[in-house]
Amino acid sequence: MDICFADSTVRFGDRIALHPLTLTLRERRIGIIGLNGSGKTTFARLINGLVKPTSGSVTVNGLDTVTDDKAVLGQAGFIFQNPQNQLILPIVSEDIALGLKGRGLSKAEIEARTQAVLLRFGIGHLGSRRVHELSGGELQLAALASVLVTAPDILIMDEPTNQLDIRNRALVGRTIDGLDEHVIVISHDLDLIADFDRVLLFHEGRLCGDGPPAKMVELYREIAA
Repeated sequence: MDICFADSTVRFGDRIALHPLTLTLRERRIGIIGLNGSGKTTFARLINGLVKPTSGSVTVNGLDTVTDDKAVLGQAGFIFQNPQNQLILPIVSEDIALGLKGRGLSKAEIEARTQAVLLRFGIGHLGSRRVHELSGGELQLAALASVLVTAPDILIMDEPTNQLDIRNRALVGRTIDGLDEHVIVISHDLDLIADFDRVLLFHEGRLCGDGPPAKMVELYREIAA
């Protein structure tokens, strides 16, 4: 993984959502923390082109998020804060298979890949279930499968343990720990990112901290006090 921000800025009208930022990300597990409205989600969405820089540039494995936007989407998958909004079709296996349509794969290949990703996360039994029947933890795993079936190199997760009980938070945490992909996680769940390789702290649209989890969490608590 090689993500480069070069003097990247984001404006929404007159408001600066992200002040100029130059940064390179290569670590396997990266956490993003900060108060609501601090710029962390804007920053994360720059990585796969959901948000475009107003000035400067962002590249992912050498691909520019503006000029190579379709290729970047194949490199970096994004799981939204509410996974139920991400799962479009009513049946879990159908939704996962949807991401493989239009890729020149046969029906048998699509079915095989869908089953393989369900089994990878131990949720083969959920394939025939309706999305609205799933628990919070099951929804997160189904959303994860729907993104990873397309084999992105990078996975970005926005508040993956939001509104989950302690059991499902632990389940999602263990799943993230076991992923081979590079993972970038936006989270208010500070325990989730406690063992990550690197944590970025945002405040008022600026990167105000970049370092090991314990140090960044301590700084975050000072800002939030």
